[in-house]
Amino acid sequence: MDFLVSLIILNMDKVVIDTNVLVAALRSQHGASHQLLLELTSDWFKPAVSVPLFLEYEAVLKRPGLIPNLVPADIDNVLNYLLTKAQLCQIYYLWRPCLKDPQDDMVLELAVQSQSQFIVTFNVRDFKRSATFGIKPITPQQLLERKRRLK
Repeated sequence: MDFLVSLIILNMDKVVIDTNVLVAALRSQHGASHQLLLELTSDWFKPAVSVPLFLEYEAVLKRPGLIPNLVPADIDNVLNYLLTKAQLCQIYYLWRPCLKDPQDDMVLELAVQSQSQFIVTFNVRDFKRSATFGIKPITPQQLLERKRRLK
């Protein structure tokens, strides 16, 4: 059984999900972001989360009027579920400033620490320098297409 678990973990894509992807996922049920959130149940990718990123998720998603169809308790449920599927990481190394936006630096640092292959974001251009660390910025649609190609 341990061998099988190890094999599954080795084949998982490790990713960091940018906040803008979660916003899009909760605002509309029709896009790739929402589909990616639903895919958490299938265990083919593992999101990495740090305390600072989780706090950003919570602060942004609970902004009044941003996600009009959900109340704060619904957002808590989504975030708590995400935590059950995520790898929680502590950030020990800071490479700041590396990117234009300090919030993006926080995402990059998490990706490096968690050894993620991808940063899932709609701001791909903002993460171009992540390639220096062997991390590719991709959109939710690109990650879903990657899954389809690997099947």
